[in-house]
Amino acid sequence: LAVVSAGCEAGVSEATLPSCREGGGREACSTEEESQEGRVDAAHHSQSQPGAQAPPDDSEMAQEWDYLDLGHIRATLIRQEDTILFNLIERAQFKRNLPVYQPGAAFLQGTGIGECYTKHLLGETEAIHAKARRYTSPDEKPFTPKDKLPAPVLPGLEIPENMKYLQSIDVNINHKIYDMYVGTIVPWICKEGDDGQFGSAAVCDILTLQAISKRIHYGTFVAESKFRSQPEEYTKLIKAGDKDGIMKLLTNAKVEELVIKRVQKKATAYGQEITDDSALIGPAVPEEELSNYKVNPTLMGKLYHDIIIPLTKDVEVDYLMQRAE
Repeated sequence: LAVVSAGCEAGVSEATLPSCREGGGREACSTEEESQEGRVDAAHHSQSQPGAQAPPDDSEMAQEWDYLDLGHIRATLIRQEDTILFNLIERAQFKRNLPVYQPGAAFLQGTGIGECYTKHLLGETEAIHAKARRYTSPDEKPFTPKDKLPAPVLPGLEIPENMKYLQSIDVNINHKIYDMYVGTIVPWICKEGDDGQFGSAAVCDILTLQAISKRIHYGTFVAESKFRSQPEEYTKLIKAGDKDGIMKLLTNAKVEELVIKRVQKKATAYGQEITDDSALIGPAVPEEELSNYKVNPTLMGKLYHDIIIPLTKDVEVDYLMQRAE
C-alpha cells in the first residue's frame, strides 16, 4: 500500500502535463526561472471559482495549455522544490540504513531478492506506474530500463504538436541521480547507522528519487523553450558541437543564486518545529543551531548548487545537442 501511495503522491503522467498550468507570468525567463514574482495565470484561477466550467479532457487540455511558457515552467519548478524538501524531511527521520542499498543484504535472506532492496522496490513501483502511463510523459523518466516495464493499460495521452521534440528526444540521467542520491544526499540528511526501518527508508528513497529526477529532467522543457526563443544562436552552437557555449547561453548565475537562497529559506521554515513564537523569516541560521532542523538548510542550498542545478543543465545541453538534428 505504501508503494502505491507513493506513486499517487509523486504524480503519474496524466497529472504531469497539466501541472504546468499552475500560475506564472509570461516574461522572458532564464534556465531556472526569470519571470517576475507573484504573477498568476488568470485562466487557472477562473477554473476554481464557483460556477466555473468542468475541467477539459486530455485532448482539450493538450490544445489549450502552453506547456512551454516559461512562466508555467517556473511555477512548476518552484512547486517541485516543496516536494523535494518534504520528501527529504521524511527520509531524514530514519538513519542511513546502508543495508537497503546493498545487494544480498542479510535482512533479505529468504526473500528471493538478489539486488539491493531500494532498487528492487523502485522497479516494482515503476512497473505499477508504467501501467498508469506515467512514463509516456516527456518529463517522467524511469530508473528501470523501459524495455523491462509493462505497457500502459490506459490509452496514450495526446501530445501537443509543439512538444513533439520533447516526446521524441529521450534524455535520461537517472543512473547519475541514483548514485549521487545514495552516495552524497542520504549521508547529508541522515544520521549514520541502522534503525531497522528498512522498508520505510526505502519507500522514502523512492519518493525522493522520483521527485529529484522529475525536477532535473524538467530541464528539457526549459531547453525547448529557450531554443524556440533563440533558435539561430542555439543552432549555431549545436552544429559547432560547442557544449560549453550552449552551457554559457543557458546559464544565469544571478537567478541560480536566487533559487538557492529560496530553497534555504524554505528548508528553514519547513524543517523546524513551529511554535507560536517561531520566526520563519529572519537572519541566517547560526551554525550551532543547524542541528535543530529536520534537514540542514545550508546543505539544502548545497544540494541545489552542487547537484540539482548542474545536473539540470547537463540535461538541457544533452537535449539541445539532439534538438538540431
